[in-house]
Amino acid sequence: MAPADNGASTPEDDDPFGYLYADGQAAGATPPSGGGGYGYPGPRSYHQVRPVGERQYGQQPQAAPTAAYGQAPPQQPQAYGRPNAHYSAPETLPGGAPTTVTPPLRGGDGGGGRGRGPNTKGLLIGALAVVAAVVIGIGVAVLGGDNKDDDKGGDAGAEPSGGSQSVQPSETATKKADKPVDLPKTDAKALKLEGGTSTASTVQGAKADGGVYVQGFNQVGAKLTWTVNGIPKDASYSLRVNYGVPGKDADATITVNGKAQTRPLNMDNFSGAKEGDWEKGWTNTWAVVQLSKGTNAITISCEQGNQCDANFDQMWLVKGTNG
Repeated sequence: MAPADNGASTPEDDDPFGYLYADGQAAGATPPSGGGGYGYPGPRSYHQVRPVGERQYGQQPQAAPTAAYGQAPPQQPQAYGRPNAHYSAPETLPGGAPTTVTPPLRGGDGGGGRGRGPNTKGLLIGALAVVAAVVIGIGVAVLGGDNKDDDKGGDAGAEPSGGSQSVQPSETATKKADKPVDLPKTDAKALKLEGGTSTASTVQGAKADGGVYVQGFNQVGAKLTWTVNGIPKDASYSLRVNYGVPGKDADATITVNGKAQTRPLNMDNFSGAKEGDWEKGWTNTWAVVQLSKGTNAITISCEQGNQCDANFDQMWLVKGTNG
């Protein structure tokens, strides 16, 4: 087989470090101190005739010559596909590649993969589980305490808490007792008349039914009596009297249950009517009387020393002593 004529090798075809590789050594590459300056013996021409079969692939190469002093020792040829015994991984050398791979952040690892961040969902579920456990524990403790109290309360012979207590009247009952009661009232037709008194309806302005009033109360001995029923309790009451005078002041004596009051019933001309004007003289007055529970007799009379000239229309009671 005749080799092709490719001409001399160009510098870019020669490897300056060819003497470091097995195939370069087989081709006669040497350090830069000799040859063509690129590590190979120098430019050669493919006009040189190499007998067919001179170089066999796969055979063990011959031992390389010993390197001269100051030169790197020649390396043994390495069979294709077998690891080099002198090879060391970059990460085992000082300053080599890092051996720990840092996981990429969430959002991507630069190669299309998806990173994983902290498992916040798992942390949240764990926190909720802890809170639920605490709440359940508190509930169980409270229920257990209530049951213990119930058991204590159910023991035979156990005294009720607080000891024996008297039952107080309910607030509702008190309010019912204090509820205002309508007190009795009357008019001229229901009164007992004595001493020349009588009923009439001539003077206008009386408030009683039909305008009826008591007249003739202008002489000593004249009197009228009201028998009062339904007094709720012993107490002081205000006796109200509707009367009329002919434009001048008058007064009378009050007797309760046979006992005369020291203070007379004042019947002044409060309306300011002119003397002799009975129609304009209607007004009212009041006096305090002490009554007993049940039935009482109230008498208004003209006694010695009284100024007795008045007409009487109505009478009623009011609780208390205010006018």
